[in-house]
Amino acid sequence: MSNNNNAEILLKVDDLMMHFPIYRGVFQRQVGAVRAVDGVSFDVFRGETLGLVGESGCGKSTTGRAILQLYKPTAGNIHFEGADLIKLRGEELRRMRRKMQMIFQDPYASLNPRMTVEQIVGEPLVVHSVATGKEIQDRVKHLLEIVGLNPSFASRYPHEFSGGQRQRIGVARALALQPSFIICDEPISALDVSIQAQVVNLLEELQEQFNLTYLFIAHDLSMVRHISKRVAVMYLGVIVELTTRDELYLNPLHP
Repeated sequence: MSNNNNAEILLKVDDLMMHFPIYRGVFQRQVGAVRAVDGVSFDVFRGETLGLVGESGCGKSTTGRAILQLYKPTAGNIHFEGADLIKLRGEELRRMRRKMQMIFQDPYASLNPRMTVEQIVGEPLVVHSVATGKEIQDRVKHLLEIVGLNPSFASRYPHEFSGGQRQRIGVARALALQPSFIICDEPISALDVSIQAQVVNLLEELQEQFNLTYLFIAHDLSMVRHISKRVAVMYLGVIVELTTRDELYLNPLHP
């Protein structure tokens, strides 16, 4: 895919920086900054899965959150479908957000325990006012079927499900607004190894079915190898390598 010159660039990240201030003392004076992401650039082509790997604390999750504007980047540019996300505000950003979703690492922490599955999966539809009442119920049931869950589970609560099922609920929620781009932030690292492959296979099937583009963040290279054609390796806030999966395994430039 990376050699494909006519492939459309869906997301372009250019010299992205995300520095978090460090405050000290009674007056909370800023004494420095944690350079979580320190000048990162990469493209993601429409329809591909780009793997972003690195050890814990290297800045990969922060990169994902900054792309979605969950954090306001310190510097850099992020272009998605031609729009500069950093310049978007209010309603424009909201509209763009519908096309970009995130699947979080921990299906235990990312689902509200007080909400039913129908409320969780249907919440994006309510927030973005794209469906009401009966439409939401029907759409939620359809989404549960798509991710391999029984539609009758809609009235249950997250604690009634296994880790793998909860992550499927998270995937259904991410698909609710029919996005074109999904950031998968370590979506399998909290799951049993036996279930990890099922979730990865599901993500691959959905990508095929809905022409999705993924940024797949992980610290485990074996899963990234399975799902990504190209891999970016991140270390201490910078990308030290960006190459095809096969090249990375044949000639890794970095430990």
